[in-house]
Amino acid sequence: MAESLLIKGIAIVTENEVIKNGYVGINEGKISTISTERPKESYSKEIQAPADSVLLPGMIDIHIHGGYGADTMDSSFSALDTMSSRLPEEGTTSFLATTITQEHGHISQALVNARDWKAAEESSLLGAELLGIHLEGPFVSPKRAGAQPKEWIRPSDVALFKKWQQEAGGLIKIVTLAPEEDRHFELIRYLKDESIIASMGHTDADSALLSEAAKAGASHMTHLYNAMSPFHHREPGVIGTALAHDGFMAELIADGIHSHPLAAKLAFLAKGSTKLILITDSMRAKGLKDGVYEFGGQSVTVRGKTALLSDGTLAGSILKMNEGARHMREFTNCSWTDIANITSANAAKQLGIFDRKGSVTEGKDADLVIVSSDCEVILTICRGNIAFISKEADQI
Repeated sequence: MAESLLIKGIAIVTENEVIKNGYVGINEGKISTISTERPKESYSKEIQAPADSVLLPGMIDIHIHGGYGADTMDSSFSALDTMSSRLPEEGTTSFLATTITQEHGHISQALVNARDWKAAEESSLLGAELLGIHLEGPFVSPKRAGAQPKEWIRPSDVALFKKWQQEAGGLIKIVTLAPEEDRHFELIRYLKDESIIASMGHTDADSALLSEAAKAGASHMTHLYNAMSPFHHREPGVIGTALAHDGFMAELIADGIHSHPLAAKLAFLAKGSTKLILITDSMRAKGLKDGVYEFGGQSVTVRGKTALLSDGTLAGSILKMNEGARHMREFTNCSWTDIANITSANAAKQLGIFDRKGSVTEGKDADLVIVSSDCEVILTICRGNIAFISKEADQI
């Protein structure tokens, strides 16, 4: 069971305001108290926040393939162990394990593994929580494959999806698909009926088709700007539709590589802080040195902050969530409340779990991260347990 904690003397970013020099009490894995005055209760551990630090809701990464040497498609408990234990280093307290287009049996193995790992780890509260699965592909457009292996891409198939969802134990929460590959929007309509998010991605659709897909139930855009038809003033394409259509929540990889800083700023100006979700889309090389790594059965060369296939195609990222938050602060001059929205609240709302995650609110899970003024992670709490503490935070 999580110990009782008191965080004191910190700027608390709540849903509506920033409480300066506040107190947050944690009991039994939940946020029990938020106050400007010291609570009367006693706590087993007290944490004095460093000067100028900020308390945010734990970050939720809804699109992450892997990192720190592990990948969802490894289909092993050790891979998910690594992801869960290392993600708090970047402020992430929960995530969707994300697949990639592969041979059907390989996808099945990854889904079954995630299901079994979550069942086995349900009682463990020490790392980032696996909220479910993001199925990226294979129902995408070969014209906008990006790093999705073309040999395994196929049109949407409701029966196949049902099989996969059964194998996953109902854990698939988001499906990235191309609407032009979904005949009569059959899969989109099915996903809507099942309260699963239909995300438009790796698609060459035009704006008219996307608007029809939205009417059928599509409500999300996978990694805005990447692997999608571009904007033109006479045909807005996927990018223009994503920016202008209020019915779509948009993911963004804010690494300054997948999209120019001005493009990230444009996304923020168009979608605001309530229709944008920061993701990493990271692959196994995150947190490791430069070199050649495997991603979706393909060799990826990582040099600096870029991961590329042999033909120069971007192949995921090595971005960390706190780095994305820092970049958005730099690119847009957005507020801490905006950061809380785009790193946590919007994802929680989209997944239907805002009643327990996504904000610093009494009664919710104690998924919290303390960051410095430049978004360096100082301390991360997952469901009431300290999951990461930086070497620089000796005073804590």
